[in-house]
Amino acid sequence: MAFRAGIIISLCLSAGLVWIIESGAADVFLEATRPDFQKIPLGVAGIENIGGAESPEGRIRLGNRIEEVLKADVRRSLVFSLVDLSSMGLKLPHLGTDPDPSFKQAGEHGVSVIVWGKAGMKSGDKDADVNMEGYVYDAGSDEMVGGKRYAGSPSVVRLMAHRFADELVFRYTGEPGIARTKIAYVSEVGPARELFVMDYDGHDPRQVTADGFLNLMPRWSPDRRFLVFTAYRNRNTQDIDMIEVATGKRWTLVSLGGLNITPALSPDGNFLAFSSSQEGNSELYRMDTRTKNLQRLTVNAAGDLSPSWSPSGREIAFTSDRSGGPQIFLMSADGSNVRRLTFEGDYNAAPAWSPRGNWIAYVCRGSKKEYKLCLITPDGQKRVQLTAGQGVDDSPSWSPDGRHLVFSSTAGGKSQIYMINTDGKDLERISFTGTHNSAPTWSPAS
Repeated sequence: MAFRAGIIISLCLSAGLVWIIESGAADVFLEATRPDFQKIPLGVAGIENIGGAESPEGRIRLGNRIEEVLKADVRRSLVFSLVDLSSMGLKLPHLGTDPDPSFKQAGEHGVSVIVWGKAGMKSGDKDADVNMEGYVYDAGSDEMVGGKRYAGSPSVVRLMAHRFADELVFRYTGEPGIARTKIAYVSEVGPARELFVMDYDGHDPRQVTADGFLNLMPRWSPDRRFLVFTAYRNRNTQDIDMIEVATGKRWTLVSLGGLNITPALSPDGNFLAFSSSQEGNSELYRMDTRTKNLQRLTVNAAGDLSPSWSPSGREIAFTSDRSGGPQIFLMSADGSNVRRLTFEGDYNAAPAWSPRGNWIAYVCRGSKKEYKLCLITPDGQKRVQLTAGQGVDDSPSWSPDGRHLVFSSTAGGKSQIYMINTDGKDLERISFTGTHNSAPTWSPAS
């Protein structure tokens, strides 16, 4: 196979680079993109506890727990700047269903939005539903502009907060929020690698596959019902499978000779791009998911893999070593108009096209031979390095709002999952279970 041995081995064994280089501490290079709008000052007046003392987690009252999750969601949204109302000297009495007079005072101090609510469950009834009410005050109109009620089992307490946060984002931007999105990833389970799915903030991880061997490189379907991934039945057979996340129903999409890796569904779900070595070296193919017709996209003596679709579905970014070392290339979705995108550095791989189409994230290797994350515009005119420091940063995947990236990193020793803003700020580790977590992929918005 023409593709560099070290690269293809790392892809087959770990869906990235994290198995071939040791790690250390990591920093962040604080420059990438500028916010495209001014953040909206928002204060959380509180979520009052009513009707029940304890949350399902125990010892934390429901209102406090929901408030904690809500504030974290608001902060991560990058739509709002979270304001500490208590630091403004405001005295917030018992909160009802109507805006408190102090809210107007907060508005005069620059707070544009105030949210508050109440939550609880019937005292002494372990089987009772949790009830939550959330309210929104807009300082510009000096009135309550929204009210939501949620009810469900104690297991969905966090989901209530996530939903309220997403509805706040939608009200003020017209765009879906990300608080209810999911992240799929690969985790070490004994000698195997299995697929897991967790909430976007790292909570509630759930195992999806249980093969006892290798399941790698997951990618979401556009409707977020399914994952496509490479499944190793044994050391000699690598298929591309699809699994329904909710039910575990699973079937094989591609079973050609040789390696079948790095699958990616088009934005409309009608095509699957992937790499296969069925004809000798690693080439890119496109399969019509409706007719199963197969089209070879690349014809080159080098190795081509890791396709990433543009948001329009008209172009594909991919990795190729046809220039010597691995570099990022672009082509039309039918394989025509191939051109090289990256020129700086001797290693650039694993491209991920942003949902807004304005950036492509990828793994870059700098002068210090460290594997980091970089961003480049599709015209190649602007390039920035997003992460820095020791360790290997790998497998970038965009949030559906285009404001964040999730990736795996060996910054803390073993590979774990991290989130970072596209301006390079707010690096946050989000996986804490398991000994080795890698190859994250962010779901579309619900």
